[in-house]
Amino acid sequence: MLLSNDLLVVGLALCLVWLLGISIWIYRTSSHYNRLIGKAGRENLKFVLEKALVDQGKLEEYIKKVEGSLSNLQKSSLAHIQKTGVVRFNPFTETGGDQSFALALLDGQDSGFVILSLHGREGTRIYVKPVRGGKSRYELSREEKQAVSEATVNKKR
Repeated sequence: MLLSNDLLVVGLALCLVWLLGISIWIYRTSSHYNRLIGKAGRENLKFVLEKALVDQGKLEEYIKKVEGSLSNLQKSSLAHIQKTGVVRFNPFTETGGDQSFALALLDGQDSGFVILSLHGREGTRIYVKPVRGGKSRYELSREEKQAVSEATVNKKR
């Protein structure tokens, strides 16, 4: 008889542990569910899920618009000046300092222009030569070529 009472107590203890475990699991599940629908009030889960799907569709449309705008910006930015190269030099022995310069201003396709400024005792002369694809139809001086080369290398870093 003592043995059956012990088995009964152990069985009851196991049932209580099992009941406690199930109660904790139900409490956690219920809390999670309430957090999920908390902002929606006491509406049904179907409404909450449908609203989430609609919102996701709107978000996907917005992302497509943003991607399109970004693509347009990337294409148009190729035409903006984004590469520069500067070379200072002294073309005349009678003047001091490197006050003359060659400045290359190029876009994303290595097109733009080179400005050459020659500073001398009598004044400063400025020349501009167009550049297309890293080359000019006019003869470029050594300094102008160096400025164009600097500009094309600077953007690749």
